[in-house]
Amino acid sequence: MAIIKRSMFDASVLEGLCRSIGSTSDGLTGTEIGLILLNSNIPDIDPQNTKWRRLYSAFADWQNKNQCSNHILKFVQDALQPVRYIGKEDVFHNRRLEVNKRLAFLGTELTEQGKFRLVEKATTIAEAEQRASRLKHKLENRNVHSAVFEYCKAELLVENYFHSVFEATKSIADRLRAMTGLYADGNALAETSFSTSNPLVKINDLKTDTDRSEHLGLCNLIKGVFGLIRNSTAHEPKIKFEITEEEALDVLNTISYIHKRLDKVK
Repeated sequence: MAIIKRSMFDASVLEGLCRSIGSTSDGLTGTEIGLILLNSNIPDIDPQNTKWRRLYSAFADWQNKNQCSNHILKFVQDALQPVRYIGKEDVFHNRRLEVNKRLAFLGTELTEQGKFRLVEKATTIAEAEQRASRLKHKLENRNVHSAVFEYCKAELLVENYFHSVFEATKSIADRLRAMTGLYADGNALAETSFSTSNPLVKINDLKTDTDRSEHLGLCNLIKGVFGLIRNSTAHEPKIKFEITEEEALDVLNTISYIHKRLDKVK
């Protein structure tokens, strides 16, 4: 059976791949690089250089001589075998996602099972980022409501936490307006929708004190999100209103919870 030759990496993509795998902070160690190069049958021609340059020299030399990237892909697969990352799950996911940004330009990605699969070939950085967004991956693991992805999809491509949160918050107001026919916004929208005397949105039968507390609790949670995110971001320049990845995940998870409760409206 003939061996299929995989396309060569462009020099810039190959450099990015080597920088990801040989990162000073969380990349492979020098010893690991040497062993995996040996197992992949790629000569280690520059062992005294820095890690990423050592990899680049080895990879570039091999693919120039063989006019394909097969053994480089073998190296990547070996380096990212899940068994190597027991107890280091975050390192595995971060490293795999960074590598997949580069593999996307070959029309390939490495799955969580450590296997390659074909994908549509990326032609832009945005496409590569879209497939390998760390934030998106973490949100999917949390089973976040689909509405969150619908409203901040473009921002997730570049992991823009500020706009991801801001856009996702709009989804709550838009959904309440669609459910009620109201044109209000912010606190007025929430309070009118969840009025206990004439509720336009009911998450339960409102027959007991517990029902009313739950009903008002969701209203107050929505008002809290509006106050924390929409009001703050509307008045503060992005450079001053910084949102970290963990904060974005927490807020987006809260927005997801609100949508899941609205799914159960009577």
